[in-house]
Amino acid sequence: MSIEIANESGVEVDTDAILAVARHALDEMGVNPLAELSILLVDIDYMAELNHRWMGGDGPTDVLAFPMDEGSVDHGPGESGSGEPALLGDIVLAPEVASKQAAVAGHSAADELHLLTVHGALHLLGYDHAEPEEEREMFALQNKLLQSWRAGRRAG
Repeated sequence: MSIEIANESGVEVDTDAILAVARHALDEMGVNPLAELSILLVDIDYMAELNHRWMGGDGPTDVLAFPMDEGSVDHGPGESGSGEPALLGDIVLAPEVASKQAAVAGHSAADELHLLTVHGALHLLGYDHAEPEEEREMFALQNKLLQSWRAGRRAG
């Protein structure tokens, strides 16, 4: 799986851990190993601009996900894939927003960025949280993926 990350936020973050949690989430979700993902970390001003332009929101948000190609999800052995690399999409993170949220939530900024990375990946895979049932499903899956990734890090 090809995952590119660019930190243009001006904030120092552990990009290796962000890559690792993204790869773990996509592997666990059965995403085609040829899929490509882009992760971009941006400053508050650029995130506010993206949020306004694409979501109609005011001010910066913590994470945005821009899906590109639904054909990159491997739905199982019964379906034949094209074998072509597929562009899964882009996850955009705002470390400064994540840091503020982490302080309120009582965990580290790194933990918040890991959570937001998994959250963005699930959005790229078609999960949403607009309805209460969707929210329960997505957040339960998000927590399961984070727990299994953290357990793997401790074991390794």
